[in-house]
Amino acid sequence: MRKRIWGWFFFDWASQPYNTLLLTFIFGPYFSEVVSDALVLQGFQEEAANAQAQAYWGFGIGAAGVVIAILAPILGAMADTSGNRLRWIWLFSAMYVVGAAGLWTAAPDHFNLVPILILFAIGLIGMEFATIFTNSMLPDLGTKEEIGRISGNGWAFGYVGGLLALILMLAFFAESAATGKTFVGLSPIFGLDAEMREGTRFVGPLTAIWFAVFMIPFFLWVRDPKPTGAPKGAVKQALKEVVHTVSRLPRTPSLFAYLTSSMFYRDALNGMYVFGGIYAEGVLGWTVQDIGIFGIIAIIAGAIFAWLGGHADERFGPKPVITACILVLTFVAISIVFVSRDSVYGIPVGAESKLPDIVFYLLGAAIGAAGGIIQSASRTMMVRQGNPHKMVESFGLYALAGKATSFLAPMLIGVASTISQNQQLGVSPLIALFLIGLILLRWVKPEGDPKAWQENSSAS
Repeated sequence: MRKRIWGWFFFDWASQPYNTLLLTFIFGPYFSEVVSDALVLQGFQEEAANAQAQAYWGFGIGAAGVVIAILAPILGAMADTSGNRLRWIWLFSAMYVVGAAGLWTAAPDHFNLVPILILFAIGLIGMEFATIFTNSMLPDLGTKEEIGRISGNGWAFGYVGGLLALILMLAFFAESAATGKTFVGLSPIFGLDAEMREGTRFVGPLTAIWFAVFMIPFFLWVRDPKPTGAPKGAVKQALKEVVHTVSRLPRTPSLFAYLTSSMFYRDALNGMYVFGGIYAEGVLGWTVQDIGIFGIIAIIAGAIFAWLGGHADERFGPKPVITACILVLTFVAISIVFVSRDSVYGIPVGAESKLPDIVFYLLGAAIGAAGGIIQSASRTMMVRQGNPHKMVESFGLYALAGKATSFLAPMLIGVASTISQNQQLGVSPLIALFLIGLILLRWVKPEGDPKAWQENSSAS
């Protein structure tokens, strides 16, 4: 069993670089930089070009989010009711590798916007769907008392993998557009051409190779106790389960309020992760290396404060911890709009001032810290809100809520960036999403709906 648990951990280690390297800190900012430069050559003003590049990224991620939102609940229900999950994980792993590796083709001199976004979406969808099936294996790895610790250890293990992959990328591959050197002063290794940004573009193949190599322990050590063949009518049964579960939500008002609240604040947090690097590149003029350092700070803060937040959760309960984190993240969202190269919170600064950079590094640490705590506390809150007799189904519902509006923040940022033609105003929808989540949290009872579960159990 121990080897099987470690194999399961390795999925988090293997898959995390898609978030760390591609979505947030390396490829996303590179995408914005190349697209923005191309738009400037077409006659766009620099600020409008940056905003439009941010909009393209938002629409691309949002489109992938729509696919995920539509199919994730069906696949999630199927993971519990049918089929060999390892076959599905093989399929979605192939999508991950193909999508990530294909980003090598994003050369600055012939950057094809739509194909690049499609490749990115293929890999992202593969990662998200593979995660649904690997997450569904969690209850099989230990007792009810053990799975929280197992889940947390896997999450921490994944954080370490993402951090090491980011450091590797910054030290040996990702070059500065100005100097052609990596963060440690080296030319990109393997003879990669810095002028053609091959070091930075290698982030796609590196992410694919990382995943392929570190998924080996998963496929060697993890065995699926589910039946090898899907029963007849598995898809129909999965759809029926989803409809039945959602239709009963009004009978548990605290759970309903919590799922709706978390839907908004989790989407806003994901929006920060997706657009933080792009914003820093466009508004502050940061290089890929600057953004990488920002990422390292955020990841380390997330790991440390997730541990500290666990102690606060144990002492005060998850609801006040989540409330405090939403307030911090709302402040960060407001601050982002008011931090630029020429002013900080409305106070003008000189062109050479490092104050905007320092403030943004601090905001990055706050995002990592509050983000790490809120994700951990949200799982704990789900345990308190869910049906104690159907905890697997409850966490399936939690996953559904997380995916149902995963397109919302990217789409809103894309629309706001297009309308305002201003990158700072483009991220302002995150403020509203956090505030909606905070307001809805008011109707969440700290201990959930125990009476409702008893009544429903008696009725059934």
